[in-house]
Amino acid sequence: MWSFKNIWFQIHWLIGITAGTVLIVIGLTGATYSFQDEVLDWANPGTASVPVQQSPALNPPQLLAAVRASGEQRRIDRITLYAEPGRSAQLAFAPEKGERRGQSVYLNSYTGAQLPAQSGREFFEWNERLHRWLLLPRDDGKPITGSLSLCLLLLSLSGLYLRWPAKPLSWRSWLTFNVRRKGRPFLWGLHSVAGTWVLVVYVMLTLTGMYWAFDAVRAPVDRWMGAPSRAAARAEQSAAQEAARKAPPLNIEPATLEPAWQGFTQLASQWQFAQMRLPQRADQPVQFSWWGADAPHDRARNQLSLSLDGSVQRDDRFADLPAGRRALAAIYPLHTGTYFGMTGRIIVTVAALMMPLFAITGWLLYLERRRKSRAAAKAQRALLEGDGPQPSPATGANTGASIAVVYASQAGHAQQLAVRTVARLRSAGLAAQLLPAANLDMAQLQPQRQLLWVASTFGEGQPPDSARRLARLLQQAEGTPLAHQRFGMLALGDRQYSQFCGFGLALAAQLERLGAQPVFAPITMDAEDDSAWQAWLQALAAHWGVNAAPATAADNAAASVADSDAPDALFLPAQLISRHHLNPGSSGQPLYQVELGFAPEQALQWQAGGLVEVKAAHAPAQVDAWLQAQQLDGNAAVQWRGSASSLRDALSASELPTLSAPATSAQAVADQLHPLAPRSYSLASLPADGRIRLYVRQTLREQPGAAPQLGLASGWLTSHAALGSSIALRLVDNPGFAPLVGDARPAIFMGNGSGYAGLRGHLRHRIAQGQFDNWLIFGERRRAHDSYAEDEVCVWQAHGQIERADYAYSRDARDASHQAPGQGPHRYVQDALRASAEPLQAWLARGAVIYVCGSYDGMATGVDQALTELLGEEGLNALIDEGRYRRDVY
Repeated sequence: MWSFKNIWFQIHWLIGITAGTVLIVIGLTGATYSFQDEVLDWANPGTASVPVQQSPALNPPQLLAAVRASGEQRRIDRITLYAEPGRSAQLAFAPEKGERRGQSVYLNSYTGAQLPAQSGREFFEWNERLHRWLLLPRDDGKPITGSLSLCLLLLSLSGLYLRWPAKPLSWRSWLTFNVRRKGRPFLWGLHSVAGTWVLVVYVMLTLTGMYWAFDAVRAPVDRWMGAPSRAAARAEQSAAQEAARKAPPLNIEPATLEPAWQGFTQLASQWQFAQMRLPQRADQPVQFSWWGADAPHDRARNQLSLSLDGSVQRDDRFADLPAGRRALAAIYPLHTGTYFGMTGRIIVTVAALMMPLFAITGWLLYLERRRKSRAAAKAQRALLEGDGPQPSPATGANTGASIAVVYASQAGHAQQLAVRTVARLRSAGLAAQLLPAANLDMAQLQPQRQLLWVASTFGEGQPPDSARRLARLLQQAEGTPLAHQRFGMLALGDRQYSQFCGFGLALAAQLERLGAQPVFAPITMDAEDDSAWQAWLQALAAHWGVNAAPATAADNAAASVADSDAPDALFLPAQLISRHHLNPGSSGQPLYQVELGFAPEQALQWQAGGLVEVKAAHAPAQVDAWLQAQQLDGNAAVQWRGSASSLRDALSASELPTLSAPATSAQAVADQLHPLAPRSYSLASLPADGRIRLYVRQTLREQPGAAPQLGLASGWLTSHAALGSSIALRLVDNPGFAPLVGDARPAIFMGNGSGYAGLRGHLRHRIAQGQFDNWLIFGERRRAHDSYAEDEVCVWQAHGQIERADYAYSRDARDASHQAPGQGPHRYVQDALRASAEPLQAWLARGAVIYVCGSYDGMATGVDQALTELLGEEGLNALIDEGRYRRDVY
């Protein structure tokens, strides 16, 4: 079950990789918008400003007279002036019929001559629409950009929570990081510290952005702040504009405006900006919107209405407004940074420009974590399934009880080192087992007599999330229950933190407190410190007789993936008979039904729930591209793995090397090649079918700086390998997911996606045995495109071979018309399970076995949580102890 912090991490990660790209667009367009006036003025000299002259600037009546003298007869809506010498005046004409706003032109403030239009303004208008509405219609784009603002707010606050330092009162821990770090620590430090620097800015931008985007936010905020209804104001403005259009044109002579302008200058002698709106009807006043030298920001505008004779009708000063109204006027300046002057504008612009930094570093962190996690998972599976280095016959000092290698890992590094440790122990003839700290409690820990711990540290001395439960249990334990144990500790950490390897050292101290005896002093390791790893191997050699030779590239490959030294004789040739795309049009990745044939004399046998490992190869185009880049002949004959081969064939079945220098010969390249690890798939068929059926999800591999590529094995089976070609495979037992021997009790099957393969094998087996009390709960995206399992299961159900079947189509969950008769709108497998709590209890009372196959993230963890809620932890643990909760998740 995920911790609260892990939940927020998943939210942070999910928003980052989904909304992050669009947030880059919002950020960059916002930064572009920040200085558009300066950019346009620079690109169009002599428009927004003109050379300062000795003569005084013209006032509005004089500007109006100059415009009329030039022959311009269109109605004028408003005139805008600045007290700054050299700033051009702006004149806006009244909108014509069908126009939302009239044309605006610049005027020379000293002569009244019309200035050229600014080129480039169309780009900035396009940029503004992209920033505010993503180029969509206004009402369609507002909720989308508002939702993106909410996403950025969640990213900012969840990032703050996730990076909360161990010393929150130290400003250095918040605002600095060691730039000499490399790899993941550097990326994490840059991502988190830069995020802290711009946190306040992003929160300010998101809150102000959501205010404009969502009327449901804006209306109550306006009401709380005492502002009049905007809907009413817009209706009044629209009515006034319509009345102005219908009214006969009011001929305003320049001299008519002189009393009003004189009245304005007397009441606003310190004005810096003034916008004068001319009356369109005889009963309208002249309206001034202006701010003075003491204005806090450019939206702190005073409103003044004067009759044509200069008498005051309205004089509303910004400083006299209620605090709420003044706060509302500050929202736009806060969003643009102008509230804090030029410094604020620069800070907001820099923060907006930093948006790509978080997306790039976030993606790099995600890809690194994903790479390590996958490598560690493959390594662990290879060892547990007997695919890694196997124990040689033990003799002498190497005989004895099994050694448990326990890992506590946050990003996968500790797990990889633990796998390599198990490989060394097994090669020395020792029985060794790999145990995750997440699955240990005191009851499982106490029987162990020899343990090797590989424990990473998260942040300032904190345990990895997966080891928090064990750390609490050890802290609560009393006495010396571990007095019979001997242990070694490899503590991982980062020297840039004050509590270097803090958790590993604290764990060693806890074990000693409970009576365990250290075989040697804890060894601390910083990142990929080869000397620390060699010290660890030397300690193992001194006490357990393992080979302490430095790890070679082949050794590392054997420990991180299925071992290349595994006998090829275990792999048998099969023929790729067919492949069928099961879900065309699906919003998910393509799923293929792949069938492999084998010769009858091979007499292959396997159990339901078993696995098959497939030797894949690179796409021919990828190998040809590598050969071309290295200027090598793919047909060159080489010796590879003890037999003659062409260089192209050797490369196809190997990890493509990265050469530090041009290869001297084809054989030199072959000598460095490491075979590709086999890929594992659940078997969907039975031996009686005479062929092997697989369900293969076509995955994409992210390539930094390049287009994604099809996954190695999935791409080989679903696209690159030619029909009729030979596929090397071997069968692997999967005891944790195998049927209970001689057990005819009911069975409940739960899974999603390609996990249908493992469930199908079990269902076919039970149907063949005449066991029809089967219940399937299966999840996919949409019934219209992803109903491959339902199509087949419905036939079995119609023949009475399956008692019950429930389907959860996540994308159809809110549309009852997409549900089968009698089905509820279950979004996920765990939702369908919760909705069937009573039948579940009844089936379990009859002794039912639960089989779960599919993705660990989401489905398997959701099912586990739902079962915990429905059965309680004790009930679920009882199922596990009885072997009635069997899983094959990935």
